Amino acid sequence: MAERVAARRRIIRFGADGRRATVDTLAGEEPMEVRVDGTAVSVTMRTPGNDFELALGFCLTEGIVDRPDDVAAIRYCGDDRPAGTYNIVDVRRRVPSPPDERLRRNVYTTSSCGVCGTTSIDAVRTHVADVGDDQLRVAVDVLATLPDRLRHRQRLFDRTGGLHAAALALPDGELRCVREDVGRHNAVDKVVGRLLLDARLPADGLGLYVSGRASFEIVQKAWAAGFAALVAVSAPTSLAVETARAAGMTLAGFVRGNRMTVYAPG
Repeated sequence: MAERVAARRRIIRFGADGRRATVDTLAGEEPMEVRVDGTAVSVTMRTPGNDFELALGFCLTEGIVDRPDDVAAIRYCGDDRPAGTYNIVDVRRRVPSPPDERLRRNVYTTSSCGVCGTTSIDAVRTHVADVGDDQLRVAVDVLATLPDRLRHRQRLFDRTGGLHAAALALPDGELRCVREDVGRHNAVDKVVGRLLLDARLPADGLGLYVSGRASFEIVQKAWAAGFAALVAVSAPTSLAVETARAAGMTLAGFVRGNRMTVYAPG
């Protein structure tokens, strides 16, 4: 698995000392197909590792499963290769049902140019509940420490410089369940999948911290998992802010050093 998570490649580096041939470490990227009861529902480019968490997190945030008991089994599919090299994961539900709009929604919202904000938010609302009044209250000075705390936990980023990260944030600023991936949405799904396996959803009273920007997709996943707050290093999009406000979720961006911007509630 190690060589798939990060790979060594020959490169030519140019700098003040001229041209130099050397070897660099790059983040691994491979496709992973998610199947539900044998039906393919998604293909994502991801960094191999925590694949079951990724598949389960995707299924939860897309409304395909709601709780650990919904899952009868999860396994790799493939030929006679070692299980660690599989790129197809099949989630078997305890009560299978034919593919419906929930299994097609992911393709619709990410590939259609004509989806408006109201339509997108309403689509999410069909299978999630509002966060409610259990807001995550964290002191500003504690929030300011999150970027450095996460940065110290990003082991693959240290080696490659090319990965996003997501983590579970506790009220005291402690970060748990740090996951890295070439896709920021995959990193979030891995965290959500871990919480699902641990029967810790909904994640009320907890925060989700991400190393990049806060897009609609990231807020949607945080809402589906029941997070009270989403904190991002970079900026949110306009639809991300609308979605966070619709969910009753706290959304903070540009959390760097001693500054930040709170976009929701508002």
